Amino acid sequence: MKKPQQDLAAIKQAMRREAEARRAQAAAAADEKAAERLTENILRAVTTWPGATVSAYWPMRDELDPLPVLKALAKKGHPTCLPVVIGNNQPLVFRSWKPGQPLMPGSFGTSEPPPEAPAAEPDLLLVPLLAFDRKGYRLGYGGGFYDRTLVALRARKAITAVGVAFAGQEVPEVPHDDLDQRVDLIVTEAGVIQPE
Repeated sequence: MKKPQQDLAAIKQAMRREAEARRAQAAAAADEKAAERLTENILRAVTTWPGATVSAYWPMRDELDPLPVLKALAKKGHPTCLPVVIGNNQPLVFRSWKPGQPLMPGSFGTSEPPPEAPAAEPDLLLVPLLAFDRKGYRLGYGGGFYDRTLVALRARKAITAVGVAFAGQEVPEVPHDDLDQRVDLIVTEAGVIQPE
């Protein structure tokens, strides 16, 4: 769905409000096993290799929690990390973090590893989203952090970006332009969607 940039920004902003309400409804309807089923679905669907570094996001508000996935992959010996916002219009950086290690308050109400944590570069990214469609487009919070990050990482190496959401966050179409990066896979508590 190509639209003039100003129109596209307004459309996305309106869609974010709807998507936040949809996500809140999906989270309220989910049972306590949603994160466990998400973990099972990701471990079945995503191929990892020895030494592959995995990143997740620290869940905020009613986001589906990816930390059990990170814990399961850390137990299998994978290096793990979390993203850090370093500034507007910048890609994310990643710092090593293992479940249970200390965190500090981060941007936008999230938590992140402290500055002294070693830098990391993920091979597998668990990416948060407000809404998604079956083509692999995602609606984020509007900062463009993950789009910039995926562009930068994909220019350096092969990565796998997995969109993580409740099944109820699916929409018929996410408005996008050439700057919007698709995810390689979408995994929910209900199953796996391979983008068309």
